[in-house]
Amino acid sequence: MKKLLLSSILLLALSLSFTSCRDTKKGESIGDAIENAADAAGDAVENAADAAGDAVESAADATGEAVDSAVDAAGNAVDKAGNAVDSAVDAAGNAVDKATDKAGEAVDNVKAKAGEAVDNAKATATETADKAAAVVQKEADKLKEKASH
Repeated sequence: MKKLLLSSILLLALSLSFTSCRDTKKGESIGDAIENAADAAGDAVENAADAAGDAVESAADATGEAVDSAVDAAGNAVDKAGNAVDSAVDAAGNAVDKATDKAGEAVDNVKAKAGEAVDNAKATATETADKAAAVVQKEADKLKEKASH
């Protein structure tokens, strides 16, 4: 773009310089116009270059900020994923602890019920034996009585 603009200015300057020598006054005013045009073109080129530089710097800054934001977002996502994993591990540990506690309670309940069943079986056996002994004693007494008569 610069080359095109500068080439145009050069061609303009060369074409205007090939005027007749008779028109020196016109030549001077044309020279002044060319000089003014060259100055204006130079200023325009400088302004365009400055604007382009500013635009490049702004784009670079914006890109850097976007990259930083993306890196921060990725870091936050990793942190949240780590927290979720930690929470899942804690929940699994709590579930295992509760299951272990419930299993222990179930074993204790079975043990207590088994003890009660054994005690009930002993009591029933003792009671049945006592009843059987009483019946045998009663029959033995009857037989003694018959034998003594």
